[in-house]
Amino acid sequence: MSNALREYTPAEAAAVSEIAVKAVHNAIDKRILSNRLSRTSGRALTDEDLLRLKLWYGVGSILSAERRKRLFDTIDQNPHADTVRADDYLIVDVARAREHLAARGEALREADKVIHSVKGLVGGEPVFKGTRVPVRTIAAMKLQGAATDEIVEGYPALTARMVDLAEIWVAAHPARGRPRKLSEQGLKVKSVKRLPLGKAGTEKPSGTAS
Repeated sequence: MSNALREYTPAEAAAVSEIAVKAVHNAIDKRILSNRLSRTSGRALTDEDLLRLKLWYGVGSILSAERRKRLFDTIDQNPHADTVRADDYLIVDVARAREHLAARGEALREADKVIHSVKGLVGGEPVFKGTRVPVRTIAAMKLQGAATDEIVEGYPALTARMVDLAEIWVAAHPARGRPRKLSEQGLKVKSVKRLPLGKAGTEKPSGTAS
């Protein structure tokens, strides 16, 4: 895994942390996060900003803003601690949050390496290298209920990992304007499996339709 320092745009930060991009901008405006300026992308955030973002909203319903700030001060003073005590009753698993962010950050870097746009190829739409498969189409299929194995069956050039990378890449690089529905692209999901939702806070099973 790369240890190189990386800066994230607000959209990339939202994709990696799984926090709404509006909330990311709100955190910057409220100075919860630092506001660096990148020459190419405007606002820029670091891995430490993403950790702060994840924890800020993760404990938002438990700690007051003042107590959250004290939590971050404690983390800053103990940057290598696996857990940090937020108060007498709450211990925050910082190591787990770091691991989750690191895995998603690595996935985004991997996606950036295998996805590109070529003028004249599929109208300049982002595709997986070596294919003509539009990345946004794959992400849209997942969003509209298609299971990963169904997508791979329909697009043999793809792997399950590539489908996952499509989701995080599209989240990090939102298209301008209203996204086209699959029907507008001449596509449709052949089948949709509806599964009961799991317990609150658990991940939605692959192929579950909203």
